[in-house]
Amino acid sequence: MTYSLPELTYDYAALEPHISARIMELHHSKHHKAYVDGANHALAQMAEARETGSFANINRLEKDLAFHLGGHVNHSIFWTNLAPDAGGTPEGEVASAIDEYFGSFDAFKAHFQAASLGIQGSGWGVLSWDPLGSRLVIQQLFDQQANTAQGTIPILQLDMWEHAFYLDYQNVKADYVAAFWHIVNWENVAKRFEAARAHAGASLLV
Repeated sequence: MTYSLPELTYDYAALEPHISARIMELHHSKHHKAYVDGANHALAQMAEARETGSFANINRLEKDLAFHLGGHVNHSIFWTNLAPDAGGTPEGEVASAIDEYFGSFDAFKAHFQAASLGIQGSGWGVLSWDPLGSRLVIQQLFDQQANTAQGTIPILQLDMWEHAFYLDYQNVKADYVAAFWHIVNWENVAKRFEAARAHAGASLLV
């Protein structure tokens, strides 16, 4: 098994009332696990294809791996982006960067909410570091792997698939997005921001 389901650092009920324990349990133990299993299965089938020399299904397997591995990566980041008794506003360098690239935290928040709510179908709202432009960007990630710029590094993600909110908020996605701000782990976002800038400076584009 190449990939495994990460343990959460908090209980399923820890994010209530913003996200219920039932949603967290299903989301983590069922949905995320399905992506882990799917990625491992795709890798196993690719290995079999190499052993047999039969690559008739390689296009499907590549798409399967991209989708399931995307789901695994996205959820692994999402869980760490959340924390009980969190929320509020960012501080330090990530706060300064948000002001620099979006004008203010309120302007960033409005942009991020609009992008997340505007996703057609399933996907993610994502705040990423773009190493080419050396700046923060907001992106709409369709499904688990489509429509984001190559090389950008996600530092904050909001799951906009229905399984992330429907039991609590039904079709009122705006209430779910509003609740998200009460549980954003800005300390984790700051660490990811620092690591993304350090990684980019190391060499992505030389």
